[in-house]
Amino acid sequence: MTKVLLCCSAGMSTSLFVQKALKHAEETGIEIEIKAISVTELEANLTDDIDVIVIAPQIRFQLEGISAKTDKPVMVIEMRDYGMMNVQKVLPEIIAKAVK
Repeated sequence: MTKVLLCCSAGMSTSLFVQKALKHAEETGIEIEIKAISVTELEANLTDDIDVIVIAPQIRFQLEGISAKTDKPVMVIEMRDYGMMNVQKVLPEIIAKAVK
């Protein structure tokens, strides 16, 4: 199972994305756990069992700072995919990033 922290500025704008992603994962047999948090909660949620940190596009400017806080892989969801809730494209990208 891939364990994901999904960060945005307040931890709320990602809730719809997470719901759609989990529904798609269930329908397609993808084993994934996603926790949406605000970027201010990141350090408190960095645990050894996290596989990848995913950043919402509105905080992409914080990529370097977030990457410096962890040895976990970090990726940014592309703005278009986030806005269109294109979980079919993003979930495989998340899993691929987690296994690198």
